[in-house]
Amino acid sequence: MASMLYLAIGATQSQGTMSVSLDKRIDVPPVQQMSDLNHAREKKLLRVAIAGVISPSMTLEYYQELLQHMGRALGMEVSLVLKPSYAEINDLVRGGRVEVAFVCSLAYCEGYHDFGMELLVAPQVSGDTVYYSYLIVPRDSPATGLEDLRGRSFAFSDPLSNSGYLVPTYQLSLLEEKPASFFGRYTFTYSHDNSIAAVAAKLVDGAAVDSLVYDQLVKKDPGLASNTRVIARWGPYGIPPVVVNPNLDQDLKNQLKEFFLSLHESEEGQAILKGLAIDKFVLLDHDAYASLMEMKEKVGW
Repeated sequence: MASMLYLAIGATQSQGTMSVSLDKRIDVPPVQQMSDLNHAREKKLLRVAIAGVISPSMTLEYYQELLQHMGRALGMEVSLVLKPSYAEINDLVRGGRVEVAFVCSLAYCEGYHDFGMELLVAPQVSGDTVYYSYLIVPRDSPATGLEDLRGRSFAFSDPLSNSGYLVPTYQLSLLEEKPASFFGRYTFTYSHDNSIAAVAAKLVDGAAVDSLVYDQLVKKDPGLASNTRVIARWGPYGIPPVVVNPNLDQDLKNQLKEFFLSLHESEEGQAILKGLAIDKFVLLDHDAYASLMEMKEKVGW
């Protein structure tokens, strides 16, 4: 069956409408409303949600080939569902309104606790299944550590982001501080590339970002490296996983798992993974995220 990549975009009123630029290589029919997606099984439609770790346009750029290949391999049409916040992606998984989702590590921990969100597979990057939280500042900033940002402006990524919110909040707790008391002002950008861009443009004095996103973007755009600087690296932490609802049809769950675990075995799959800076997908145990639960407890979340 020929695969088609559909796009469904949702936005809350408070955060406005998301603007997405589509790459010409994908044929995207009119955007479907979420209500239309509820009959996915009848249409053999596979709904895939990707958390806003990076902005919508960059999500399409990085993931479109993977999703198209998934559709061909499984004989299903693929619908990419984007939401502004990690919490909204978790809600989609909880309600069975998407079959599979790429989520942040902390969002997975929250989903696991709330409704038994199931870890399907996880990416292996540079031979490992961990990542870090980078504390970044403008290149010419005099700051050398978190303490130097007291009273300054700061960007977090998402309230359910590990590297972009929990980790820096935990680090502040070690100083007996909280974001509201420590920073002069702070904001949520709802994607790591937005946080990086805000620091590079000196819209904020610092940000905490996903090391995987930062390292990938610096390779793609060396200008970011000339305009930003990493002054702290916290971690390691269990890498952001691919998840499903625990009640998903077992046959489909097995198909999805087999697709991801075998992706690196074909030339096409290797090319797709290379574009995502992923070695391969592997099985990972829930215990890999134990440190996140410990930080959550210590900051009182």
